[in-house]
Formats: sequence, C-alpha cells, structure tokens
Amino acid sequence: MIARRAALGLLVAPSVSLAQSRPLRLVIPFTAGGSNDIVGRILAEGMSARLGQTILVENRGGAGGILGNDLVAKAPPDGSTILLAGSGSFVISSLVHPRIPYDAVHGFTPIGLVGASPNVIAVNPRLPVRNLGELREFARGKNPALTFGTPGAGTTAHALGAMIALTLGFEIEHIHYRGTAPALTDVVAGRVDMITNAAAPFLPFLAAGSLRALAVAGAQRASILPGLSTSFEQGFPELDSATWYGLLAPAGTAPEVTARLHAALNNALEDQALRARLVENGVELEVSPTPADFGRFVARERERWATIVTRANLRAD
Repeated sequence: MIARRAALGLLVAPSVSLAQSRPLRLVIPFTAGGSNDIVGRILAEGMSARLGQTILVENRGGAGGILGNDLVAKAPPDGSTILLAGSGSFVISSLVHPRIPYDAVHGFTPIGLVGASPNVIAVNPRLPVRNLGELREFARGKNPALTFGTPGAGTTAHALGAMIALTLGFEIEHIHYRGTAPALTDVVAGRVDMITNAAAPFLPFLAAGSLRALAVAGAQRASILPGLSTSFEQGFPELDSATWYGLLAPAGTAPEVTARLHAALNNALEDQALRARLVENGVELEVSPTPADFGRFVARERERWATIVTRANLRAD
C-alpha cells in the first residue's frame, strides 16, 4: 500500500524536467491503422488523463520502426517525447539491419511494459488452405513462391515469416510495407498471399470472409479468437511469436521523470475500461513493477530474438 501511494504521488508531483504546461509526444513507429497504432492511441488517452497533459500521437513509419526509434533517440531527454516500442520495431529491427543510426542497447531509457498480442497467421481466402499442414503441402515446390506482406524489414512479422518458411520447408517472397495497414490491404485484395500480425486489425476482414486465419503462432489461443487453434496444437511449436508493447524515453531521461511516466502508465492500465479496450484488441496485459524490470525484459528479448534471427539467417533486404 505504501509503495502504491508513493507511485500515485508521482502523478501529481511537480518536475522541472517534464514540462507540464505543454503536450507530450508519443511516437508510434508505424503508419496508422495497425495494432501498434491502436494500442498507442489507447495508452495516450489513458495516460493523458493521469498526467494532466495532452499526449499527441505521431505516426512515423518506415524501415521497420527504425525511423520512429531514431526520432525518439535524438529527442531531448526531458520526457516530452516517448516511444511505443515493440518486439519487432525495436528489438528485431536492430538485429537484422546492418547499420542503425542510434544505440539500440544504451540509447533509450525504459519506462514500462504494457503486454503482448499473439500473432495470427492469415492468408487471402483464394488460397486452398485452412491450416498450417495444408499450407505446407500447397506451398512446397510452388513456382512462383508465395508472397508474404510485412509492416517492414526487421519487424516481428518479417521474422515470423522467415520462420514459417524455414519450419514448413518452402520459399516465400517478403514484400515490405511502411506499416500493417497497407500490407493488409494488399492481402485482402489478393495482390499478396499471406500476412501475420496481432489479431486486432484482422478481425473485420475475418468476419467478412476476405481474410482467412490459419493459426495463432504460439502455445495459447487468443482470447479474441478462441476458436482458432495454435501452431503448437497443429504440430509446429517452432512457430512461437507475439508482439509485445512497451514505452521508452531517450537515454539520459531523469529517474524522477521516468518514474512519473511509469506510474501514469501502470495507473492507466489499472483502469477497467481501458483494460477492456486493450483486451478487445487482443492485448494480453503484463505490466512491469519498475522501469528497471522492463529494461531487463527488453534485454532478455534481445537475446531470444538474436538466436532466432541467426537461425533464420534473417537480414534486411
């Protein structure tokens, strides 16, 4: 109880570093319309109410998240600019691109973890497949190879696409976009065969029959798609991928500023209405007790994905 009161106190404590008279900026390193955009806008609304400051969302898509990450890395370390980071846009992108314009390990200050969305593997319904086994049989030896849309090189979708090809034993052609929305548009239109992403942007297309889900890439079924079996259930446990979300600030941000933002984030995530909105959009919530805990989580994720990237020989095109 004492710790909770202290954390809530940070929400109203004045800070010379975090200018409370001007809006904050939340950079989402993808175009509007994808899962990152949905999560980021929900968080911005919830945290704004608790900080007493407007949080303006800025979509800065490109290079699998690198452009948005770089914008935040070079921003003043006063807490006025923060980043919605993710497993692909922040961790994987730095592992597959040979040169990035910032220090992915030391160039940011952790704020807190939000949670993760299990990734769904989906295809245009003209493909005569309804599960991963049928996809394997259909795609093996196919010429030309199946096409696979991603939100950008180095994203979680890019890595999972490579793992699908490696695990199921067929070739795919990656086609990189500047976000999930344009990739999804081309898959629904039949110009691209496959896509994988957190489930939320897929839902209206699945309901309309213009997209077909094959599996959840993980051990647990998605709460918003309970009837969809997992890659583990279908016999492919190697396909295990979720998109996690968290907040980072530029390196050098003062601890009291970081603590204030962390408290606002966790306080927002305790709100039942906000939690319900995130869950409805496929996010399994998992908060970090402290910013340092989130920093250790990111370090572990970097180690895990480095192994996968090496195994799949994944590189940015």
